[in-house]
Amino acid sequence: MRIVHIYKDYYPVLGGIENHVRALAEAQAKQGHEVTVLVTSRGGATERGALNGVTVIKAGRLATVASAPLSVALPLELSRLRVDVAHVHTPYPVGELSNWLCGRARHTVITYHSDVVRQRGWLRLYAPLLRRVLAAADRILVTSPQYLANSPFLRSLAPKCRVVPLGVAVERFLSADPDRVSALRRELGERLILFVGRLRYYKGLQYLLRALTSLPGVHLVVVGTGPMDREWKALAGELGLGGRVRFCGEVPESDLPAYYHAADLFVLPACERSEAFGLVQVEAMAAGLPVICTEIGRASCRERV
Repeated sequence: MRIVHIYKDYYPVLGGIENHVRALAEAQAKQGHEVTVLVTSRGGATERGALNGVTVIKAGRLATVASAPLSVALPLELSRLRVDVAHVHTPYPVGELSNWLCGRARHTVITYHSDVVRQRGWLRLYAPLLRRVLAAADRILVTSPQYLANSPFLRSLAPKCRVVPLGVAVERFLSADPDRVSALRRELGERLILFVGRLRYYKGLQYLLRALTSLPGVHLVVVGTGPMDREWKALAGELGLGGRVRFCGEVPESDLPAYYHAADLFVLPACERSEAFGLVQVEAMAAGLPVICTEIGRASCRERV
């Protein structure tokens, strides 16, 4: 079977959706399918390559607007592909519309990773098109029953939706080098809380930082980078947490299991519906690490406070 996955970014860009697309594409390739990933490049030129049996096309990017890379090359590349299944990962309007208007796949599957939350003004214009894109799909995959029940775009399409939670390669996180784990404990401190993820507004790290002021002797390790990096580092300083919070940036994939095993608790304080699943929670549980998360539901934390 010929399959194309459509999204905005792919490895080495790291993130929950990016990691899921890579794991799914490589697993399908190992099963003998002909798999292509179509995303955007970090520059203006289109790049082609292969990784672990997957053909990777990174279409030239013109600019990025409201977190969405704009690419004229992406729909052109898609129109040239002859595939059996187009698997669109949303939210990414350019990919969704490109497949709807230019795609030639026999069937379309959409994984609905989250609603569009922050760009409300833009969504008022795009919502009618998004509804038509979703209605035209052969199947919509949703990562949790709660999201299916609460999303204003999915409720009316429930008959064509299927709940398929995201997963990880559990064996990768079951164990870690004990010497590396011990070294991290010595370096990062005892009574250790771990956060892993892209530093974006919907992760809610500010709430965890403020909560840490009421937890003397507890340390926080933040793994990941993103647009909120500078602001959250500044907040940690303002709260007097400089000695108890370590921002580690991105860590090598091979080293990530050791961070999970070095910690005592994993916390994902997500505060917006943009965080629909939180794959890092599954990674933490695979490592045997207790998890604390938020129940977002219909309203954001900001709307409830």
